[in-house]
Amino acid sequence: MNFSIVADKPLEKYKKCDVSLILLSVLLWGIGMFTLYVCSGNYGERAFNDSLYFVKRQMISSCLGFMLFIVFMTLKIEVIKKFLPLMVAVGLILSLMTFLPGIGLERNGARRWIKLGFMTFQPSEMIKFVVVLYLANYFEKQDKITDAIDKTVFPAVLLTFLMILTIAVQRDMSTSLFVAGLAILLFIASGAKIFWLVPVLSIVIPLSALFIFLEPYRLNRIIGFLDQDSYLQTLNYQTYAARRAISDGGFWGQGLGAGLNRINSIPEIQSDYIFAGWVESMGFCGVLCYFALLALFAWRGLVCALTTKTRFASVAAFGFIVSIVAQSVINIAVVGGVIPTTGIPLPFFSSGGSSILFTLAICGFLVNASRNRIDSYENVDIGEILYE
Repeated sequence: MNFSIVADKPLEKYKKCDVSLILLSVLLWGIGMFTLYVCSGNYGERAFNDSLYFVKRQMISSCLGFMLFIVFMTLKIEVIKKFLPLMVAVGLILSLMTFLPGIGLERNGARRWIKLGFMTFQPSEMIKFVVVLYLANYFEKQDKITDAIDKTVFPAVLLTFLMILTIAVQRDMSTSLFVAGLAILLFIASGAKIFWLVPVLSIVIPLSALFIFLEPYRLNRIIGFLDQDSYLQTLNYQTYAARRAISDGGFWGQGLGAGLNRINSIPEIQSDYIFAGWVESMGFCGVLCYFALLALFAWRGLVCALTTKTRFASVAAFGFIVSIVAQSVINIAVVGGVIPTTGIPLPFFSSGGSSILFTLAICGFLVNASRNRIDSYENVDIGEILYE
């Protein structure tokens, strides 16, 4: 019996992954977990008689997330593409399962979750992930078609619209609009003809306005945003409490765990408003550190998108980086009262198993794409990657 521990492939054929992406991903996750620990203890104790309730659930989801991280980091890009039809089908089926009695879970009038034994799952997070991969794969296939007459974006527009619609009917307007904006950006970045954008927007914009005005809570969010000095004990209470916590943070912050009075006054702080807890604890200095880490993460991700060999990996990496950065900016803008409340979570920070699951899967894919970079990228032009 012959055994060999030496790889058959020549050493120069192996590409090193971007270690900084791994370190940044783990660091952002670690800071997010520690912030969740500091901010969620009081609410967990009051609501579930367990100060570590949200931390434990997030840790379980994170373990599964790191498994996905390893899977998407190690699988060959071609293998990921082969599994795409299955991922799209599973995402659509899970989205529709939110309406099945006994499986779908309704909260605050919205059916966005399904029960999976000891945990819940939010299919819209999977759809957000799958849309990017699907469009990246579709654009790569279209790029290989030589006859311009055979090129069309209609199938991609139709299936993307269907996936977004499954989110919208769950009464998750903010996520559906976010995915729609992300998809449009990918169409534009990939050089696809956007003549179809006019009729699509002529349908989407009126429908979006209709959905907003048909739901009283969405209309109340807009009213509260337009008049932020009023309704401080009702519509604007969450934003008002978040602002007080941010103000108390000052430049250096109250210290982790020191300023819990303000943090505890923010409803559902472990979810969409967790950044207010980070700012109160770490102050303006903590805000600068967070944005520095986010900027480094975005930079390394964009370098990965511009230097990876395949069009599929390039477009997908670009879409994923935009997704994480845009979600972060939107969430922080909501906490600061710059835009109306949206329900968009803060990646790596907000409590939510589905969110951390696919955030870590995105990080794994980015690391994978960095392993397939071109040999020299000193003079790489974005046009050569996205439009070629």
